[in-house]
Amino acid sequence: MKVFIAGATGRVAHYVIDDLLAEGNTVVAGCRHPESLKETPSFKPVVMDLHASVEDLEKIIAGCDAIYFLAGSRGTDLLQTDAFGAVKLMMAAQKQKISRFIVLSSMFALEPEKWNEPGIKDITDYNIAKFFADSWLEKNTDLDWTIIQAGLLREEPETGLIEIDPEHEGPVAIPNIARVLADVLTMKNTYHQLIMVKMAQHQFRKHSQRFLLPISFFKVIYF
Repeated sequence: MKVFIAGATGRVAHYVIDDLLAEGNTVVAGCRHPESLKETPSFKPVVMDLHASVEDLEKIIAGCDAIYFLAGSRGTDLLQTDAFGAVKLMMAAQKQKISRFIVLSSMFALEPEKWNEPGIKDITDYNIAKFFADSWLEKNTDLDWTIIQAGLLREEPETGLIEIDPEHEGPVAIPNIARVLADVLTMKNTYHQLIMVKMAQHQFRKHSQRFLLPISFFKVIYF
């Protein structure tokens, strides 16, 4: 499968790209500075500017089978990048008839009543941007979307255990969330699903509405 990654030089994208390439996919890596990435037969860096028009974005995603939106401004350009940049890429995907669209978002972005939870109360502006981007994808497109809402990202080794759809916020190791993002690509039972993920601190067990599971079992157990 030919996959486009928006935000290819980001903290999460590095791991997602490695996982996708290991599965035999080819990757088109969209970023502002593609010269920082090495092109290979299965990996092509391209210039991507999320301030560009929908028509310009169409040109760089043409021919792809799926799109990941992993870009983020880390608070410096929330409207143009995290919110409207995501929406424009969705519009471009629809025009190019690229139906598979996967987004990395923020835990409880669509539940403002939870934005005062201790670990996320300081990222309200980011959650507002994600609220609008996630809402647009869910309500205004006919894409085969999956929204992965992550807890606060931590630059830690993969723990091997995640909690799916938790009741409260919590952190997640970047390699963990990257593995989930890569896994959902071909999982049709994750189409039109919002999946929240944080690190788990317990042994594997199944709850009535949520899961704690070894991340390697995600494909087997989810749904």
